[in-house]
Amino acid sequence: MVKKTKPETPDDTGAILKHWYEAVPDDRLAHLIKDATRAFLRALQSRLAPYDVSLGHWTFLRILWERDGLTQKELSVEAGVMEPTTLAAIRSMEARGYLVRKQKADNRKNMYVYLTPEGKRLKRQLVPLAEQVNTIAVHGVPADDIALVRHALLAMIDNLSRDQPTNTD
Repeated sequence: MVKKTKPETPDDTGAILKHWYEAVPDDRLAHLIKDATRAFLRALQSRLAPYDVSLGHWTFLRILWERDGLTQKELSVEAGVMEPTTLAAIRSMEARGYLVRKQKADNRKNMYVYLTPEGKRLKRQLVPLAEQVNTIAVHGVPADDIALVRHALLAMIDNLSRDQPTNTD
């Protein structure tokens, strides 16, 4: 178990920690997860910035590194964002040379998104940065605790996925 002491931090993460340790140590778990996510994303963004990759671009790159050639709509669904957001990101990433859009001869309706060689190369550069953030985040946390947190978060995601509202029209 992680000891509850407020570590010194050089940025606004200190304010988040102060909130949790002093103001509302037993606030809702959802808020704690949100603040942890913000800290992860802030640490990752600072590492991505020198590569001219935003967090939004990172999201789409990760998806395309695993499943290149998705339609714009599929990419929106995978990223969990609206199609106009996806289109804006695609245009920006296309301008940077990270991806291209193409139509297939047998399907002129959909635009498919493909990584360029430059977009594929970014994986070798950027994934280690994300791994570094994860390593920093779990520093000093026992492996058993990390496994427990992973197990608990997956169970929560599963529980919430089962709690989808039903349409009773």
